Amino acid sequence: MILIVDDKRENILPLKKILELHGMKSDSAESGEEALRKILKQNYSLIIMDVQMPGMDGFEVAEALAGSNKTKDIPVIFLSAINKEKKYISKGYETGCVDYITKPVDPDLLILKVKTFLKLYEQQNELRDYRDLLSKEIEIRKEAQQSLEIKVAERTKELLAKNEELEFRNHELQQFTWVVSHDLKEPARKIGMFVKLLEERYLVDDERAFDYAERTIRSSERMTKLIDDLLDYSRLSSHVELQKTDLNEILGEVLSDLEYLTDQKKATIKLEELPLVIGIPSQLRQVFQNLIGNALKFSRDGVPPVIEITSEIIEEKKFDSKTTKSGPYCRITIEDNGIGFDEVYLDKIFVIFQRLNDRSSYEGTGIGLAIAKKIIEKHNGLITASSETGKGSKFIIVLPCHQKIIQTQEI
Repeated sequence: MILIVDDKRENILPLKKILELHGMKSDSAESGEEALRKILKQNYSLIIMDVQMPGMDGFEVAEALAGSNKTKDIPVIFLSAINKEKKYISKGYETGCVDYITKPVDPDLLILKVKTFLKLYEQQNELRDYRDLLSKEIEIRKEAQQSLEIKVAERTKELLAKNEELEFRNHELQQFTWVVSHDLKEPARKIGMFVKLLEERYLVDDERAFDYAERTIRSSERMTKLIDDLLDYSRLSSHVELQKTDLNEILGEVLSDLEYLTDQKKATIKLEELPLVIGIPSQLRQVFQNLIGNALKFSRDGVPPVIEITSEIIEEKKFDSKTTKSGPYCRITIEDNGIGFDEVYLDKIFVIFQRLNDRSSYEGTGIGLAIAKKIIEKHNGLITASSETGKGSKFIIVLPCHQKIIQTQEI
């Protein structure tokens, strides 16, 4: 549960809505005093708090939390539209907050930080529990008979290994939070914007300078796309509840998004009715977006793309499984007539940052298929491809059907 503390109701409601859209439960308090009363009765994993409030301000609440053993480890994120000076930000960190964000707030950046600090808080609790368990285990083993000493050593070794693993994950999350907190996309956006201004105002009559400016803008766009793809890839480790998903609706949305490129390429897309599956609509949409987008992008010169999407119900979780009328899995095939690839590189195409084509000919970050593979595998499915250079590609996906319901899974 996340506690939002702000003296203005109109500030609380949009924050609650943002958290709700990402599956996070939240509570609210409209003063520092109310927040402290609620914290005494309810356990919170994170507090998002305004600095400027009548009565107890955010700094005073944070100092009160830091003075209690029960609440000192709860991460606090300060939000402020007024106190933006360095001295206030420094004071916020001195009172024990984990981050200080000035308004207006970027919702995507806020959610990314909230998820990161929730994960850190959870892992710190796990680490503390494991340390307590380790201490108790050692005490029990010392009091036990001599014959149990070997088992004590084995168990201690396992717990120490888990501690090291948790410490390593904590370190990784802290590094990632630092990178994101420095707004990676903002410098790339400004580079593109200012170069575009220079291009339009001063370089129109200089053909060579105009060309260099265009290259710079394209590089900035590639950098932004790479950052977006990396963030998408990192988000796949969060906990999300699976649900019944209509792939026909997802495919309709994807084809609508790709309509301009489809018309531009004069592509033909042949569809069959797709089944209901158990999954996360937003992630499965990303899979189809990547695969169909690639089929349109990697087309042969002078040959209009033809993309055929078919599905079958199958008996087993295998690519070559027999078809059936009511099996637990479905097999979805996306086939095109594009440039294809040599199957010697089949394993390579699903590895992050791996590219088989020259960037000057085909844009991309080399992350799309890695994201697709990770999503499908986390959905308890399979993905592979077959191809021949110059003769198109066929991607095959196996997913659990709606008949085999999985309540909750780590995605």
